[in-house]
Amino acid sequence: MEREHIDLLEFQSRLKKGIEGLFPSRFWLKAEVSSVKARPGGHCWMELSQSSEDGLVAKANAVIWSSRYRFIAPYFESVAGSPIQEGMTVLMEVQANFSELYGFSLVVSDIDPEYSLGIKEMERQRTIERLRSEGLLDLQKDLPLPVLPYRLAVISAEDAAGYRDFIRHLEGNPYGFSFCVRLYPALMQGAECPKSVISALDCILEDGWCDVVMILRGGGGKLDLSCYDDYEMAAVIAQFPLPVLVAVGHDQDYHVCDMVANVSVKTPTALADYFIGIYEDEDARLSALRTRMKLAVNQRLSQSRIELDRLRLKVRGAVGLRLERMESALELLRTRICAADPRKILDRGYSLILDSQGVVVKDASTRKAGDRISVVTSDVVMECTVDSVVNK
Repeated sequence: MEREHIDLLEFQSRLKKGIEGLFPSRFWLKAEVSSVKARPGGHCWMELSQSSEDGLVAKANAVIWSSRYRFIAPYFESVAGSPIQEGMTVLMEVQANFSELYGFSLVVSDIDPEYSLGIKEMERQRTIERLRSEGLLDLQKDLPLPVLPYRLAVISAEDAAGYRDFIRHLEGNPYGFSFCVRLYPALMQGAECPKSVISALDCILEDGWCDVVMILRGGGGKLDLSCYDDYEMAAVIAQFPLPVLVAVGHDQDYHVCDMVANVSVKTPTALADYFIGIYEDEDARLSALRTRMKLAVNQRLSQSRIELDRLRLKVRGAVGLRLERMESALELLRTRICAADPRKILDRGYSLILDSQGVVVKDASTRKAGDRISVVTSDVVMECTVDSVVNK
């Protein structure tokens, strides 16, 4: 017997009628973008999904026809700062569509970029609160920077404009300060960015080479940079044993990684200026110290000169006084010597008796008859012979 049946087309037609009857008009749908393939000027094909703690729980295909995509895409990027990409949670206006030939799909007529930003902001606030409750927000702030950080480990993409700007600005500083920079390449955007940055931090820690660590990336859209609000990456940065400095995005961006970093500046160029400023301040401090030392030495020398002049005058006065005293004593001695000069005595009529050896005869009783003596007066010397010696 022939079994009762329907053919595939009828089955698909009934499904189409049922699905499109259940959702006869457009409605707003929340989902995560699992994949996206868009061609400029063409259609955009997406795979949407939903996950729970147990894994993937739902999946559907969606399409934005080119007539809508050329309006939706630029508007979304202008608001969100990033094109539609994998990993985003989006709120889109869709129409349920079932084709007997291609099956079920969702036709997207609009996407709300503000919703995607809002989802990221809620995740960001939850991350901040978790880090605060775990006491991780301020750990890096307690790490002192080296006085002159010289060995700089940089985490960035090798071909990134921000990294090139940093190197060019650092090496071109007008003072000629020298730094040693080593690059640790990593992905700097997208879902794989946190894992890549954490891996680079592990390599830096293993090398044990640097003084400080820097995470560099130039500007980008808000959703491009939302990976810097990742909890795991922020927690690793917060607990890293070396100072971590972050320069990610433009002036309007402030991420969780900025909050937990030791120092956060807005751009890689600003970070180069930060290091140059450290060296400039130290150079100014040393210059001021050199000036102070020079002034102190000059002042000490001036005081020493004054002391020497004062001592010189004192010594000169003491020596002069001593010389005067010595001259007075010499004059007194000279007077006494002159007064005791035998010639003075001879001039007064006295005479001096010398024996035959020329020695002064002080005791005449020692002379005897026949001795030769010399009698010296003020004007003549008389040679005599003693006839006799008569004692008184």
